[in-house]
Amino acid sequence: MTDHMIESTLSELERYYDTVPRVGGARAEDFGALTLFVQEGAGWPYYARPALGGPEATPADVQRVLERQRELKAPEAFEWVAETSPSLRTAVEAAGLHVHAHPLMVLDPSAEALPPHPDVRLLGADDPLLTAAVTVPALAFAAPGTAVGEAGPAELAAATAQPSAEEGRARVAGKLAAGTSAMAAAVRDGVVLCSGMYNPVGDVAEVVGVGTLPSARRQGLALGVTAALVAEALARGARTVFLSAGDEDVARVYARIGFRRVATALIAEPQG
Repeated sequence: MTDHMIESTLSELERYYDTVPRVGGARAEDFGALTLFVQEGAGWPYYARPALGGPEATPADVQRVLERQRELKAPEAFEWVAETSPSLRTAVEAAGLHVHAHPLMVLDPSAEALPPHPDVRLLGADDPLLTAAVTVPALAFAAPGTAVGEAGPAELAAATAQPSAEEGRARVAGKLAAGTSAMAAAVRDGVVLCSGMYNPVGDVAEVVGVGTLPSARRQGLALGVTAALVAEALARGARTVFLSAGDEDVARVYARIGFRRVATALIAEPQG
C-alpha cells in the first residue's frame, strides 16, 4: 500500500472506531479531545478514544476521563491508533496507565482466498455450540501466544457451565440475529476448538476475538476461522477488512492470508 492509501485507510478506520460503539448500544460522552463510550445496560464494556477530528489530548484530558470512568465504575481503558494520535501515549502514561501495542493489519484487496477449512463453519444465533464458541476466546486470551497450552475440552466444559457464559451467549446471539456481527468456529467431534467474529459498519468490517483453545494450537484453526470470516464479510459487501493482532507472532499468521500491517493499535489500562 502507498503512503496515501495507508493515510486514507487510517482515516476510514477512525470513522469506524467512532461508529461501532454507538451501533453497539454505547452512549458517547464528549470530553473535547476524547470521547468516552459508556455501555447502556448489558453489553461490551467500552473505552475512551480520541474524538473524531478533535485536537490532541493532554494529560489533563486523560485525567478528566479517568475520573468519569471511576465515577461510573467503568473500565479505565483507552484505545487509539499510534500513528493517528501520536501524543496520546505520553498523556496516558503520565496518568499511570500501562500501554499495550498490537499490529494493526488490513486485508490486501489482491490477496487470494484460502480454501475453506473442513472443520470451520459459520454459527447462527440459535446454534447449540454458540455458548462454547463465545467462551473459547476467553480461555485462549488467558494463555496468550501461539504455543500449545494446557487448557482443553475439560476446561472449556467447566467454563461454559458458569453463569457468565450464558450471559455472553445471549449477548452474541442478539448481535448475530440482528446481523451486526457474524461468528465462525472450528468444530471437531462436537467440540469448539477455535472461534472468532467480525463486526461490520457500512462497508468496513473488523475481525475480532479469534482465539484457539490452547491445547488445539498449531493446527491452522485460527487461520481457517479468520479466512471464513473474511470470506463472509466480503460476500456481505465489505470493502475494507481489518484486525489487530495480539503480537508479532500472531501477525505473521494473519499475513499468510493477506493481511498487511498499516499501523499500531494501542490499548491503555491500569498496570496489572
